Amino acid sequence: MSGVMAGSSAVVRVLEALDVGGAVDKINLIPQDFFAELCEQIIQHLNHKIPGVNTAELCQRIQTSGIEIGVGDLAKIANIVSFLFSTAARNSLSTEELVTTLGNAVSSLPKHALQVIRHVWNEQGKSISVSEDAGNMATVGQFVDIKWKLGVAMSSDACRSLKYPYVTVTLTVADPSGQLTDKTFEMTIPQFKNFFRQFKEVAAVLETV
Repeated sequence: MSGVMAGSSAVVRVLEALDVGGAVDKINLIPQDFFAELCEQIIQHLNHKIPGVNTAELCQRIQTSGIEIGVGDLAKIANIVSFLFSTAARNSLSTEELVTTLGNAVSSLPKHALQVIRHVWNEQGKSISVSEDAGNMATVGQFVDIKWKLGVAMSSDACRSLKYPYVTVTLTVADPSGQLTDKTFEMTIPQFKNFFRQFKEVAAVLETV
């Protein structure tokens, strides 16, 4: 019993620290199916099946459905749910213990959100493995994908020397909390050649490991 109380107290502390009350209004806006998808992605991320939660893509689809919510708000909600799940897993809380604690700590939490959390945790909660030193994980991001395209800046009457090739690179990175972000930048051809040369040097060093 003391272990359950300690686990419940840990969840309450997490909710207080993350100011979940301030996110309730935004959670209330999210349709049940989208909130379920968000929770599913978070579970998969905690199980290391996907590198991160694509809040930007999910937010765009929610907005397309007519719901006004910003990607920053959705990212905050994702962080809250992620910390909630990881804390519950670390303290081995059952579905009823988690839902009861959550309902008592955040009385204004929408019913549909509690139903989703109950279902997802009941189905997949036991599969989450969180190490004791999870709080000391590296604070660096994780590389997910890289895309590039070649472009040409067109000349104009005012500046005919403007026509030159360039490379646009987009890096997709998962930050420590699991949020996916895209970083896009442009390089001149000489810059790209230098960029490529450094990658070749890294590959050559890896061959010796």
